[in-house]
Amino acid sequence: MAICDILKAINGIINAIKGIINAINGIINAIEGIINAINGIRNAIKGKSVAINCIFNATNGIINSINGIVNGIINSINGIVNAIYGTVKATNDINNAIYRIIKATSDIKNAIYRIVKAKNDIYGMVKAINGLQNAIYGIVDVIYSLKSSINGIFKAINGLPNAIYGIVDVIYSLNSSINGIVNVIYGLKIFSKNT
Repeated sequence: MAICDILKAINGIINAIKGIINAINGIINAIEGIINAINGIRNAIKGKSVAINCIFNATNGIINSINGIVNGIINSINGIVNAIYGTVKATNDINNAIYRIIKATSDIKNAIYRIVKAKNDIYGMVKAINGLQNAIYGIVDVIYSLKSSINGIFKAINGLPNAIYGIVDVIYSLNSSINGIVNVIYGLKIFSKNT
């Protein structure tokens, strides 16, 4: 069950990474739009000195859009990194717990062997029974540890949707930024025609 959950978490991480790649492609398109806007600003500067204030405002808007895009991407990547780290840590904890279960099982086997061997020796039998009791306690501790590890995987999986939501927010931010740039370019064209 834990392995299936780990595979689901890994698939979620892969999908989140694909979302980042799509967001990066969107950023590239936005940057191309910004370059076109800057070229339009240069052309406006050549012939329209009156448009300088408008150009400064448009430039500031473009800079703010870029900052918003970068911050959104950074936050999304941080969320995915934290989710991956949580999944890896939980997986390591489960591996350690399984190793401890195997070791504790071996201890139980050895204790039973000692009980059988020491059946004519009461002192040795008591000592072997105490060893068996300690081995059983070890199994109980390992089971609690395994439970905590599984809870850690659930927490890591729960962290993945937040990372994916962050990517969705970045995509919406990209859409708004692109719309803003288009409006700036459209406004510059109208301003150029009117002046």
